[in-house]
Amino acid sequence: MRRIADIFRLIAAHRSSGLRFVDIAERSHLERPTAHRMLKALVAEGMVFRDVATKRYFLGPLLLELGQAASRQFNLRELCTPALRRLAELTGDTSFLFVRDGNDAVCIERIQGTYPIQTPFVPVGGRHPLGVSAGGLALLSALPDDEIHEIVAANESRLAHYGALTGEQLVKLVKGAQRRKYSLIGEKAVTGVTAVGLPICNQTDIPIAAFAVAATTGRMDAKRQKKIVPILGQQVEEALKMLQQ
Repeated sequence: MRRIADIFRLIAAHRSSGLRFVDIAERSHLERPTAHRMLKALVAEGMVFRDVATKRYFLGPLLLELGQAASRQFNLRELCTPALRRLAELTGDTSFLFVRDGNDAVCIERIQGTYPIQTPFVPVGGRHPLGVSAGGLALLSALPDDEIHEIVAANESRLAHYGALTGEQLVKLVKGAQRRKYSLIGEKAVTGVTAVGLPICNQTDIPIAAFAVAATTGRMDAKRQKKIVPILGQQVEEALKMLQQ
């Protein structure tokens, strides 16, 4: 069962582009004959779908149906909100919860802090291309390199609307986030605002959500980033505890 679950997680992490057979076998550490038998059985049950044209695997209709049923019992927003609220209290700044939807990052919760100047410019339900916001950049940076490049290429034509951002610049922002272990972006999603973020990853390191803290660019200097990032990390851990219960 663990090996089947690993396959589902891999395909779910690449739900917009799908995965080739060779990639599934390699990343799940399965022998190719074993991976082939398992995928064939999953396709037969409707849990996995193989696109004939691209020969890539996607989540199947039965698994999506089961996921919708499970979502009623597993409310990501509800479980993460206590940690998000604590994040806003401890930092004093507007804090956000983002999830991935295809090639976009969507804000599903936002809590304002106590600092006199708040930056609640991204509304609940607001969406941007992955990487444009700190939450989206945290999600994007936690993905495998090949998927990062696929997403950046798919979103290239949309990026110019966000501070004249280019695909090349976004890749550099991703590398910077991977190097410093947190995302940092300013003047893109919202003019005059800079934010930091961290992904919330499951046990197989797949990003399922992200926390971000935003402030005016003048307030979010290097000194403040060093203060906020540990708090972000603590609240990510608190959210993970709730999600794993």
